[in-house]
Amino acid sequence: MPHFKNRHLIRYGVLGLLAVLLAPLAQADLMLYPTRVEMEKNQRATQVELVNRGQATESYRISVVNRRMTDTGQIVPADTAEPDERFATDMLRYSPRQVMLKPGESQTVRISLRKPAGLANGEYRSHLQFDRLPDVEGGTDLEQNAKTASGDFAIRLTALVGASIPVIVRHGDTSASVTLDTLTLEPAAKVEGQADNPPLLAFHMNRSGNRSVYGNLSATYTPAGGKPVDVSQVNGVAVYVPNILRKAKLPIRLPEGMALKRGLIQLTFAQRPEDGGKTLAQATLALP
Repeated sequence: MPHFKNRHLIRYGVLGLLAVLLAPLAQADLMLYPTRVEMEKNQRATQVELVNRGQATESYRISVVNRRMTDTGQIVPADTAEPDERFATDMLRYSPRQVMLKPGESQTVRISLRKPAGLANGEYRSHLQFDRLPDVEGGTDLEQNAKTASGDFAIRLTALVGASIPVIVRHGDTSASVTLDTLTLEPAAKVEGQADNPPLLAFHMNRSGNRSVYGNLSATYTPAGGKPVDVSQVNGVAVYVPNILRKAKLPIRLPEGMALKRGLIQLTFAQRPEDGGKTLAQATLALP
């Protein structure tokens, strides 16, 4: 989950503004824990901790928004619910709505759940959004121009980027299963003047049922006549309701001197260790 913060001093003009819009963003100093909230059975309350790990005082506005996942795993805004998609917006209450944190300070955001009578069984999901507010004292208003040492006008801009975490509510009987298939190996991309990127294992995750699946992905490679070697690990991978398909790719990183040929790649999707570590799905790819 990205949290971002960046400042630029640019010459006034179109090229300067484009430079700001296209500039890479650095990770900000807000830490959220947990980064995923699940409320099941009779649970009616939970909380999220915010910590400012930076060197400056920061303010954040908190809201509940709706998001959905594309089949490539992107999280995008969702205005209205699609078939079999349920939002938790109307059931969630939270406090505070805005926080200001000095360096090293933390704040607890309390979330409560109010289920309406007659609520249908299934999974409901919305996202808790944290939007960084402008630094008033720092003068982030575009109209606050200043002169540089050379006499040129400049604009100070601060990139304000929000972050969100899913809040999942499950009611009644829910279950899900997942399979892995369509495994293919994509060769490493060569970029002139740069080190080669690793090859990619492309595959599909197929979800069924009335709840999301969530866990860790890992891959091992067993060369012909050899022992398995861990070659990839990505934690915290989800397929949300109502998605039935997620297309994904894992980078394959081999020990020095080892080649991907005449062997077997095994892909595993499993619960996180803190959730029990149960294997949820496996698939293999034989390499010629």
